[in-house]
Amino acid sequence: MSDSLKREAAARAVALVEPGMRLGLGTGSTARHFVALLGERVRQGLDVVGVPTSEATRVQAEQEGIRLTTLEETPRLDLTVDGADEFDDSLRLVKGGGGALLREKIVAAASARMVVIADASKRVGRLGQFPLPVEVVRFGLRSTHETVADIAARFGAQGAVSLRQSGATPFVTDEGHYILDIAFGAIAEPEALAAALAAVPGVVEHGLFIGLCETAFLATDTGVVTITAR
Repeated sequence: MSDSLKREAAARAVALVEPGMRLGLGTGSTARHFVALLGERVRQGLDVVGVPTSEATRVQAEQEGIRLTTLEETPRLDLTVDGADEFDDSLRLVKGGGGALLREKIVAAASARMVVIADASKRVGRLGQFPLPVEVVRFGLRSTHETVADIAARFGAQGAVSLRQSGATPFVTDEGHYILDIAFGAIAEPEALAAALAAVPGVVEHGLFIGLCETAFLATDTGVVTITAR
């Protein structure tokens, strides 16, 4: 998928932005296009404020000249624009491939509206082809890992539950946590799985975003397709 098509999808999302809006700024390769295009409009005089969902996005937004805030200062947002690792036709998402799922979900939940921009490869008939990230605290890691693995097996995971690595050491999120990746293959009951994972004490958050996204702009070889939640 060419960058020009991803940029076109991002432009559709930028067109939703109005002066004075409080924005959630997503993380990832497609979301970077949104932040870049938003920066162009800001430099042309658009007055908005943004909450970045990762340190990487914060750095980019600052370079683009976008005024930033925090959820402590601005606890309610108008619109969040973010990417997704995969989504189905009900706009249930799997996110967290870049490791920012906790901040991404907090920002999305604080927003009146969430829009996803993605390329055609991210649209799936059933969630689970992309490994499901689960953010966990370091304390009691082995116990949490085993509990998550039991849940994964109960819900039909076809592969392993692995601790995400960054080189020779575990990957650490912006909030200082670890990530377990579940190789499901297919998730038959996303809502029930989400509830089961959320009930584990050592789990901080999981990468199932359900009931948060209302629109997706999908970059395809024939142009941008708009998908709304069923």
